[in-house]
Parts: sequence; structure tokens; C-alpha cells
Amino acid sequence: MMEIELTSCTLRGWRWSDRDSLIRHANNRNVWINLRDRFPHPYTIGDAQSWLESVVGARPVSNFAIAVGDEAVGGIGFSLQDDVGYRSAEIGYWLAEEFWGRGIATEALIAVSQYALNSYDLCRLFAHVFEWNPGSVRVLEKAGYSFEGRLRKSVTKDGKTIDQFMYAMTVD
Repeated sequence: MMEIELTSCTLRGWRWSDRDSLIRHANNRNVWINLRDRFPHPYTIGDAQSWLESVVGARPVSNFAIAVGDEAVGGIGFSLQDDVGYRSAEIGYWLAEEFWGRGIATEALIAVSQYALNSYDLCRLFAHVFEWNPGSVRVLEKAGYSFEGRLRKSVTKDGKTIDQFMYAMTVD
């Protein structure tokens, strides 16, 4: 199983044994509010089961558990694009609220970005950030992503239509 040991956490493939910690940490409105609606709230046993069925044992690994100790406290992954965007990937991450502000997301983003760029024929990684999430903006900027633009009124979350920011990392 692939593992990336970092200073603040370990990035590793998801395991069936992560189910309970996944439910505990993902079932948080403050986490959910910053993610797409495909990340449900409340986060149930069934949601965890469905997620784990889609990622446990997947090869190559493109979705990692962020583990502190042996407990999964978040996730990070990337989605390869297709058609004319085949050299790009969208990256996304979430972290349990009790672990915010410790540099864990930044360290994980740097490591997964390097892994994706070194392991695939990619020239661009990108992320969308909701306008009300300055913490994620800081994570992206510290990890070397650049602001590319504001997508005005491009998403509706929790009944509010808001702007998104586009960040990207490119290689020549």
C-alpha cells in the first residue's frame, strides 16, 4: 500500500477500518459548507460505506486518507480530466475541524501535488475555492498555487449563490 510520510501526518490509501473515523470527522457542518454537495451532510454510515467501496484498493491511488497517528482525519485527492483537458487534474481536500490551523492541509497538498505531477503526464493542477473560505485560499497559496480568477456566481451552496476562486499550479 502506498504511503507518504510527512512531518504532520501520513498520506495513505483508504482502508475499511477508516469507516468510524471517517464518519466522526466528516459529519461536521463546518467541513461540509466548504465542499461540493457530493460530500453529504449529515455524513452517515451509508455515505462512508459508499466512499470506501469506491476507493479502497483502487489503483493507481489518487485519493488519500490524511492520517494523524493511525486515524483518518481528512482526505485529499485529484481527478484526472479528459478530452482536451487530459493533461490537467482537479485537486481537492478536506480536514477535520479539530486539525485546522496546524499546517496539515498545506503539507498534504504539497506532497500530493508533487506526486500527481511526477506520476502522470500533467502540466496543470487546479482547485476551486468558495469565496467564504479564506483558510483554503491560504493553504493553496502556501502550497505554491496561483490565483487565476473569480468565477462570479458560479455555485450555489446551502441556498446561497456565491463566487468561486480558481487556483492552479502549472509546470512548463
